[in-house]
Amino acid sequence: MKPLSFVALLLATAASTLSHAQPAQTPLDDSAFEAALPPLEDTAAPAATEESPPTATEPAAPAPEPELEQPLPPLSAAPVDPPAIAVADEKPKELPYDVRIEGLKEVGLEDEFRDLSALLSDGRKAENAAQVGARAEEDVLLAERLLRSRGYYDGVATISVDTLPNSRNRLTATLTATPGTRYMFGRIAVTGAAEEPTKLAVDALDLKSGAPIVAAEVEAAEANVSLRLPENGYPFVKVGQRDILLDERDHSGDYTLPLESGPKARFGGIRTAGDPVFDAGHIAVIQRFDRGDLYDSRQVDDLRQALIATSLLSTVAIEPVRTGTVAADGTETVDLLVRQSKGPRRQLAASAGYGTGEGVKLTGSWTHRNLFPPEGALTVEGVAGTQQQSLSTAFRRSNAGQRDRVFALGASVARQDFEAYNAQTVSLTGSLSRASTPIFQKKWTWSIGGELTASRETRFNPADGERPRSTYFIVAAPGQLGYDGSDSLLDPTRGFRVTGRLSPEAQKRNNGGYDAYARMLLEGSAYYPVMESLVLAGRARVGSIVGATRDTIAPSRRYYAGGGGSVRGFGFQQLGPKDANGDPVGGRSLTEFALEARYRFGDYGIVPFFDAGRVGQGSRPSLSGMRYGAGIGGRYYTNFGPMRVDIATPINRRKGESKIALYISIGQAF
Repeated sequence: MKPLSFVALLLATAASTLSHAQPAQTPLDDSAFEAALPPLEDTAAPAATEESPPTATEPAAPAPEPELEQPLPPLSAAPVDPPAIAVADEKPKELPYDVRIEGLKEVGLEDEFRDLSALLSDGRKAENAAQVGARAEEDVLLAERLLRSRGYYDGVATISVDTLPNSRNRLTATLTATPGTRYMFGRIAVTGAAEEPTKLAVDALDLKSGAPIVAAEVEAAEANVSLRLPENGYPFVKVGQRDILLDERDHSGDYTLPLESGPKARFGGIRTAGDPVFDAGHIAVIQRFDRGDLYDSRQVDDLRQALIATSLLSTVAIEPVRTGTVAADGTETVDLLVRQSKGPRRQLAASAGYGTGEGVKLTGSWTHRNLFPPEGALTVEGVAGTQQQSLSTAFRRSNAGQRDRVFALGASVARQDFEAYNAQTVSLTGSLSRASTPIFQKKWTWSIGGELTASRETRFNPADGERPRSTYFIVAAPGQLGYDGSDSLLDPTRGFRVTGRLSPEAQKRNNGGYDAYARMLLEGSAYYPVMESLVLAGRARVGSIVGATRDTIAPSRRYYAGGGGSVRGFGFQQLGPKDANGDPVGGRSLTEFALEARYRFGDYGIVPFFDAGRVGQGSRPSLSGMRYGAGIGGRYYTNFGPMRVDIATPINRRKGESKIALYISIGQAF
């Protein structure tokens, strides 16, 4: 309010008062009027005095409150916690509802619809009717999309939701699908490519006129085109966007697929990029194709897997590169660009195991995978056990001049202290082999090699029952041939394996004796899946040593049975002939059988088993005098193989034999 207006208002009020108080109006000068007004800056009522007692129209001012007289606290001291808000403990009420589906079962889509339905999620409960309606709209779109994916392009879906309250006091959503007439393939054409790739594409599509138009089958067929043409010489193929022209008159659809085949190609050279571990020359050793062969993407994938199996690369990618060189037959030479990235070259590994009669065994190793390029690895390994200790070193060159061929040299010193014998051994070995790896399992494997061994051992002397110590110098030429038709190297569930070993050997004893003999072993195993979670597994093993008597052969070269990898329920090497003290002396023949029922549930498994075995003094394997063991095992399955714990007991246990035998190791028993 402006000051002038306020003064005018006061003048009007004063004039009105005076007019009622006096019968005659008396002029009032400005000085008198202003003296009668209270000061504007002090709006509080004046305190009462004796000269001017308070009147009824002017109440006395209240006494000041002490709290209001206190100074305000500083802002930094003010509390910052938000005010507490009461939250109700009760959860919002849920609205249950039912769902009815009509029209989808007849066309085989009801199960797929139920898996994807919004209405059938969350236990058929919603917070309110609006949420039920929103889910119903989603399911209408889902049903129509599923109908079109199976060729029902005229199909429609509707849904109705009843209201509350009703007799059941529960909502019911009813989805009704009307598929209509199904559309079938009409004309099928591949355009844009030459005659040969066009025929390959049509064969790969394998779509037939008159067959229903099913989206999943069309997508799979087009993916097959992208797969098959590179397998037949066309590495640069490009599949275009399909076109399906629907005809409502006869409910058919003409299918057209544009195709850019690119040039037909043959293998050329190798190029490297990135951080190469292998040069082009060594990659050419690993590849299974020759320069000039028709391009085949399966051969490229095989090369990629072989490079990964070396364990020297962290990443590897192979792609074809055009060279512009065209042969007389019109094919173009393409090089393969191999992009490599180095992986870790050094590896530390450790393992542990336990077996009754064998004790605890700890194994540790250090490996440099490429100390002598290419693929020349050096490994140093140590074994510390209660009954055996060893230190060995080995050189191994993989892909030695040929794919999958391995050249190895090794040297070791070992001490073994078993009930059957104790020995201190020094060995030199060499071999040339083709073996499986966990990454690249092979059907056929083989090995040939040589061995020089000097061993000081105790041997049983039947003449006096003593065990004198003798020194043996042994030369051996072991060979092995195997076939692996199983589906896994570490945990097979189907198929079979057969392995045969032959080792001609000659030994010279410290007493001047000379012996020549041959050690032979044949082993086979089979795996049969009874159901997805149960596998029956069986193993048989027979061995024979011919050419020398048992007591002249070094004890470490004889056959023994018993233990975790042999006949469970018995201690290590405890089956077979024994001396007067009850210590095993080994034999020249071996017969073993085993049967397991491997039941798996998730990452765990239970394996009841039954084993049988025999060691004979003669060289002919026999079933006479077989001993049996039975037990149960537990398995924990990891990404590198199962952890195994087996507990077994001998059947018809004899005096001195353990009641219970325990075995702990990695991998299945066979």
